[in-house]
Amino acid sequence: MSVLLIQLAGPLQSWGASARFARRTTEHAPTKSGVLGLLAAALGRPRTADPSDLAALRFGVRVDQRGTPVRDFHTAHELDTGDALPVSERFYLADAVFVAATEGPHDQLSTLHRALQRPGFLPYLGRRSCPPSRPIDLGLHDDLDLETALRTTQWLAAEWYRRRHGNTVEILVETTGEDQPADYLRDQPISYNPAHRQYALRGVRTFHIEMAAPAAARPPGHDPTIVLRSE
Repeated sequence: MSVLLIQLAGPLQSWGASARFARRTTEHAPTKSGVLGLLAAALGRPRTADPSDLAALRFGVRVDQRGTPVRDFHTAHELDTGDALPVSERFYLADAVFVAATEGPHDQLSTLHRALQRPGFLPYLGRRSCPPSRPIDLGLHDDLDLETALRTTQWLAAEWYRRRHGNTVEILVETTGEDQPADYLRDQPISYNPAHRQYALRGVRTFHIEMAAPAAARPPGHDPTIVLRSE
């Protein structure tokens, strides 16, 4: 088994597990269906494609920087008639940072890793209005299991956040047959088809760990005349 790590950071994110009708909520951490949807998009798959091969991967996420909940009101009109649609509420997480991990066969994750580097469709963080602000790819790891990867990967929170909130982070991992789930989420994708989206329940176990602050990076030297030099 191998582990593929993904960084999810941006001005806004939204990871709905029960969004319906005019109220589109978000979970406090990325959902399995949302992250697998990002991977399917990187592969260039249409929404009508069968996601069962991706759904078989084990999933986990670490909350490096807990986002601030934001509520927005959304208006729209029918393209053909111009009639106004009902006003909807959209909920987002502002300034959040997460590390997501998928665990599975090396060949499958290697294909996904290459797709993240050259995505078929541009990735977004739960909704198309939420682009990432940092590189997504954190590498493919053959020497780590899911939990070890989430425990040992460098903490990616901003310095101001670490000073203000301390070094305790939350980790959510998908349970196996031997684990006792602490909670259930309906975010196991069965179909992404817009005409018939379907999701199943999966077990989730949550725990907290203390993170070591990353070593302070020395700022690179800056030469303001470099753009004036010829090769």
